Amino acid sequence: MKTRTGVFAWALLAGFGLSGCMVGPDYKQPEVTLSPFHNQLAKANQSQSNSAELSTWWKNFNDPVLVDIVNRVTAQNLDLAASIARVEQARAVANAAGADLYPTVDFDGSASKQRQSLQSPLGSLGRNLPGYKRNQKELTAGLTASWEVDLAGGLRRGSAAARADYEAAEASHLGTRVTVVAEAADAYMQIRGYQARLAVAADQISTDERLLKLVNFRRSVGDVTGRDVAQAEALLSQARSTVPTLRIGLEAQLNRLDVLMGSQPGSSAQQLSKNSTIPDSPSVKDSLAPADVLRRRPDIIAAERKLAASNERIGAAISDYYPKVSLSGALGFDSISGNRMFTSRSFQPSITGLVRWRLFDFGKIDAEVAQAKGENAEALALYRQSVLKAAEDVENSLVSLSQTQERQDELAQEVAALTRARDLSERAYKAGATPLTDVLDANKELLVARDGLNSTQADSARAAVSLFRAMGGGWDSPAPTQTSQR
Repeated sequence: MKTRTGVFAWALLAGFGLSGCMVGPDYKQPEVTLSPFHNQLAKANQSQSNSAELSTWWKNFNDPVLVDIVNRVTAQNLDLAASIARVEQARAVANAAGADLYPTVDFDGSASKQRQSLQSPLGSLGRNLPGYKRNQKELTAGLTASWEVDLAGGLRRGSAAARADYEAAEASHLGTRVTVVAEAADAYMQIRGYQARLAVAADQISTDERLLKLVNFRRSVGDVTGRDVAQAEALLSQARSTVPTLRIGLEAQLNRLDVLMGSQPGSSAQQLSKNSTIPDSPSVKDSLAPADVLRRRPDIIAAERKLAASNERIGAAISDYYPKVSLSGALGFDSISGNRMFTSRSFQPSITGLVRWRLFDFGKIDAEVAQAKGENAEALALYRQSVLKAAEDVENSLVSLSQTQERQDELAQEVAALTRARDLSERAYKAGATPLTDVLDANKELLVARDGLNSTQADSARAAVSLFRAMGGGWDSPAPTQTSQR
């Protein structure tokens, strides 16, 4: 027994010694160099701080309602729940691939009882022996172990690929978090924008109603004609006609926000029914260096991990060119009676070695290696594309934020000037010094300008949200000294 056990142990040690090499290319993270972003923010929009500010960028808007919405989204969003489930699946696959590197140990036990046929080959032979009994039973119990020796490193390559896929799933989950938080903030900014525009429309309607009353009064005393009344009525109808379109847009964004929060559309209408000002765009409190953006963007991290997984699968495919060696052994007992089951005479060890080598398979391994290399080339292209897409997102967000804020400043001055012009026109009209058309034109221009100002203010806040999203904000990113390669 000692001799057989020793042989089994030496076989295991030999397998461990042989499994030290791995075929296939070792992974090296590709180097990507980007020039500084050519679009820049104004100095007033830049602030130096640590990266923790970017991880919770929505708090920089100083709006408690927005913070509450983001908290609900991160807790209840169904896309996030699905991405978490995908991470768990990937983790399980990685754990299973890692377990393939180690021996499998099973316990087997059986008990059988039969009455032997005297006409069977065994029964016809045994019935002539003295003391032969037709009633027979057999008891077995023991441990069996099996292990594939990873000679060429195929199993280790597969385990590394599964681990990289798991890390890619984690990064994709973070990307989903960044996306849904930004989508919720974008919906919120649009809601506040529509509410502000509705308030402007309501104020304009009230002004036009007062003007119509004045025109009707002046007509009653013979100062104006019916044409002036019709023009005033048309101006009032024009102001009222803007309301349905704005309400449609507001309802759509409320419903969008409800879905993002994992609720039935219509649930958030009451919470957000009270009008509030459009949040001002906060300063960007983190580095806009391309290297920092690439480090933070979850989609780039996920693409890099998928590239690493595809590289490991090349080695796994190449390992099929080499022989596969499996070892199995058993330590157990086999007896026909229970009282003699666990004795030295019933002890029955065994060891088996198996070598499998595909010597000729009509080029199947060649095709599998070619496929793995093709997938690696595709993953590399997608990784480089994700880097360029990230740079595009940042550039677009930078120019959008800077230009909308510039437009907002100009519109604010326009609204102030048109408000003065409207007030002067109304006073002049009441005094009879100017025709009604001047008042109507001033009111019409002011309505357009005020609506444009509120729309642009909401667009400016949305552009800030887009920039934070493009920078990869919304999660605790790794320290600058770390890389995404693991």
